[in-house]
Amino acid sequence: MRWLWRASVVCVLLAGCGGTRSDLAKVTGQVKLDGQPLAGAQVQFVPLGGKGVVSLGRTDDQGRYEQSASRSADGAAVGVNQVKITTYESEDNGGKLSPVPERVPTKYNTTTELTITVKAGSNQFDFDLKSAGGKVVQESAKRLQ
Repeated sequence: MRWLWRASVVCVLLAGCGGTRSDLAKVTGQVKLDGQPLAGAQVQFVPLGGKGVVSLGRTDDQGRYEQSASRSADGAAVGVNQVKITTYESEDNGGKLSPVPERVPTKYNTTTELTITVKAGSNQFDFDLKSAGGKVVQESAKRLQ
């Protein structure tokens, strides 16, 4: 009987370490700023209501991204998510940090107005951000979580 209990524990642990997670769904899309693809931006989905895991994506040269919840789990939390998009980053250039300037207005990151609803299955969310009328704040004056 003891071996059956151990086998059950191993199966549960293995299921949690890989495969498909029911709390996550595939999310892809494209980010544009003033109609142009936004390369090198971080796209963060934060589940509302305190349930779920934060997921991240990074845009390529065409502004395309895919969300990941961890190194081994692709996707974003199913449900309503707040979206934060930023281009700010600190690059390590041989032991010296060099900031990459923010190009995205705060209404899309620190004080984001963006929310989406992730549904089970595959989702595509495209964002066409506008810089007109938006305030851009550099990292020294803000803290993106």
